Amino acid sequence: MITSPFRSFWQAGYECADLVNRAGDRVDFLAITGHAERVDQDYAALLPFGITTVREGIHWSRVERQPGVYDWREVVRRIEAGRHYEIQQIWDICHFGFPVDLIPAHPRFAERFAAVCKAFARLWRTLTDAPLIFTPVNEISYLSWYGGEAGGTLPYGSGQSYGIKANLVRAALAGIEAVWEVDSSARVLHTEPLIHIVAPADRPDLTGEAAESSDGQFQALDMLGGYIAPELGGNPSYLDLLGFNFYHNNQWVYEQDRLHWEAPRDPRWTPLAQLLATAYRRYNRPICLSETSHLGQGRSDWIMYVANEVRDAIDMGVDFHGVCLYPIIDRPNWDHLGQYHHAGLWDLALSGPDPLARLLCESYAAALRDAQDLLRSYTPQAQSAELLV
Repeated sequence: MITSPFRSFWQAGYECADLVNRAGDRVDFLAITGHAERVDQDYAALLPFGITTVREGIHWSRVERQPGVYDWREVVRRIEAGRHYEIQQIWDICHFGFPVDLIPAHPRFAERFAAVCKAFARLWRTLTDAPLIFTPVNEISYLSWYGGEAGGTLPYGSGQSYGIKANLVRAALAGIEAVWEVDSSARVLHTEPLIHIVAPADRPDLTGEAAESSDGQFQALDMLGGYIAPELGGNPSYLDLLGFNFYHNNQWVYEQDRLHWEAPRDPRWTPLAQLLATAYRRYNRPICLSETSHLGQGRSDWIMYVANEVRDAIDMGVDFHGVCLYPIIDRPNWDHLGQYHHAGLWDLALSGPDPLARLLCESYAAALRDAQDLLRSYTPQAQSAELLV
């Protein structure tokens, strides 16, 4: 039996973005969703589902309000809650946001990032003996595109994606080394989008461009591994655990709309199992789905689709170790904070005496239990956490 680095196969991710949005406003999803204040309630609610591994994030912009001065009080509270409920935490250091005086192009960005990584590793070791698993920079590919091409966040660029990506890779590598100076046993979980792009049906001449764009999803990991851009300092040793984020809109027609996975399914939709197998064979590292979810009524069908595809991927020989439901608590659009996605296992009440009250989506919960049953024999490492329902 392959030993898993994760306490539970089924995992929960709490939205922890702290980016500056298109309007120039800082968003704080730990506060918006109430998770920072309700972490005990949120962790206790996971246990009946056998979920004992979660993804969290430090909110770098909140922790480092002045250069080199760190306020860990809120992070400590979540670490202590994790200890109390025996929840394994995977920590994002940069989840799309950075301190007010920094952007990825800043000449001291990597230095500052390494410093906060080292400070967090020291904090972790003072509070717990649990193994540390951390994500240096969440979705380098997406963040570099979103801020460097799409103008969705700092630095609101166009045509700057590659330069930002390279700088984020430098920072991630420096952060890994900084953590390993404190704790050489720390595990690194890189998280990247898993996508597939096809040419328009009436434009077969664009097949090459579509394939090239699709292959670009691996550029950041190739940089981290030193397979390209060796001047950045990458090396295969930095590729430890690989997480892939996959949603219903992660496959699309080149420069057009998404491919439909739901019935009637677009025949050009590539099964998730095949995408996972491609990523695994490219790097030969343990992998997981580090984020997945759907919107509204599609949540139930989606989690069963994911479970069946994961089963197929494991049957294909993929060294696969977990599925993270992200977000586990619903959250709004980054740019339109009144527009909620209804993508969580729990929705928010949004009105009444407690607008942040958690409302379990019963149909999603039932489908999740069915998905867990489907994969039970495929995930022996996860069976120590038996369902309590």
